[in-house]
Amino acid sequence: MKFLIVLFALVALAVAELQLSDEQRATAHANGALCLQKEGITKEQVQALRSGNFEDTDPKVKCFANCFLEKSGFVVDGQIKPDVVLAKLGPIAGVDNVKAVQAKCDSLKGADNCDTAYQLYQCYQKHHSQI
Repeated sequence: MKFLIVLFALVALAVAELQLSDEQRATAHANGALCLQKEGITKEQVQALRSGNFEDTDPKVKCFANCFLEKSGFVVDGQIKPDVVLAKLGPIAGVDNVKAVQAKCDSLKGADNCDTAYQLYQCYQKHHSQI
């Protein structure tokens, strides 16, 4: 699911900015809806994340980020999978651009898996204009 999923998905990030297929968009939206329901957050909280608003540090919001990134394959057991990120985002954004963002973000570690995913999502969102 390329960029949206990542960032944090991500969604996460604005799907319209990417060259995603209808199937990829549908999968991203389905993953987002599944994680929203699983973690018990509101649509407004998801929209805040998608727009880059990280003021809400509710643990459920952080676990939503973890769920979304895990469903996309970008994170497994609290660990970013740089090869997966590069494979999915590289063809869309350019390998060098993705590697530059990875160098800034992929070493982040939080207090737990949810916090780590949230920090990663936040970092990728902050640098999404580069990819």
